[in-house]
Amino acid sequence: MNALTKTNFHFDGQTKVYHGKVRDVYTVKNDLLVMVATDRISAFDVVLPKGIPYKGQMLNQIAAKFLDATADIVPNWKLATPDPMVTVGLHCDSFPVEMIVRGYLCGSAWRAYKSGVREICGVKIPDGMRENQKFEAPIITPTTKAELGLHDEDISHEEILAQGLVSKEDYELLERYTLALFERGSKIAKERGLILADTKYEFGKRNDKIYLIDEIHTPDSSRYFYAEGYQERFEKGEAQKQLSKEFVREWLMANGFQGKEGQQVPEMTAEIVTGISERYIELYENIVGEKFVKEDVTNIAGRIEKNVSEFLKSV
Repeated sequence: MNALTKTNFHFDGQTKVYHGKVRDVYTVKNDLLVMVATDRISAFDVVLPKGIPYKGQMLNQIAAKFLDATADIVPNWKLATPDPMVTVGLHCDSFPVEMIVRGYLCGSAWRAYKSGVREICGVKIPDGMRENQKFEAPIITPTTKAELGLHDEDISHEEILAQGLVSKEDYELLERYTLALFERGSKIAKERGLILADTKYEFGKRNDKIYLIDEIHTPDSSRYFYAEGYQERFEKGEAQKQLSKEFVREWLMANGFQGKEGQQVPEMTAEIVTGISERYIELYENIVGEKFVKEDVTNIAGRIEKNVSEFLKSV
């Protein structure tokens, strides 16, 4: 199966290109962004050597649906999705922090808690909590936005303001937006028989107005549990059935890789790649509540170039 792992487009009016861990972002006329969701996959801030067929299409379509479903809460950057793997939207100056919101103690927060940490990003966490336990109220644990190849760093509300990364007025609004988006995402998840355990949001500014940017509520940026059986598994201390890319991290850890210096990414056989693709399709269908329709992948780059070029002529 074909997978798009590299792009090298030259759109009319293109002024800049940024190749991220998963998305490649083309700036057009310094005003629009053409964001291509590739089939690359990253874990522990490392881009893995093989792409996952249809992953980019799934992520882009999930994000587009949730951007539309939350546009009444906060304005967002999206204008159109001219290709299943592409969103075109407004260029915004992004804030240098990511807003991570957690409804449950799991993932990296649980790993830190288990090692004795009782404060994350300035938020105190009580003793006696267990893995996957629900917090009394969602907590916000921001991180800095790292350059490619570097790790995002936890940072507190107080440090963000002290370092002048975000103004006090803007940060308070980011927190309000974050909690409102998480509440909406949790409500939609519940309707699908899911629990939104944690997620991240990114914001930017354009003409002094804050916009929600990038992806939202995808399995790359969020962790979902199945609601059915959650309580029983929690009471027994069993692992939750998850809808996130945590299964990829667990496979890597089981094979001796956590992104640390000197560690090698385990071999990604065709069987492993196909298995990850199938899991992503499962994620899509459960999160969106619709059957996933595979696009023609004969010439992905050619299809994208044609679709985006035609759209840009119309704007």
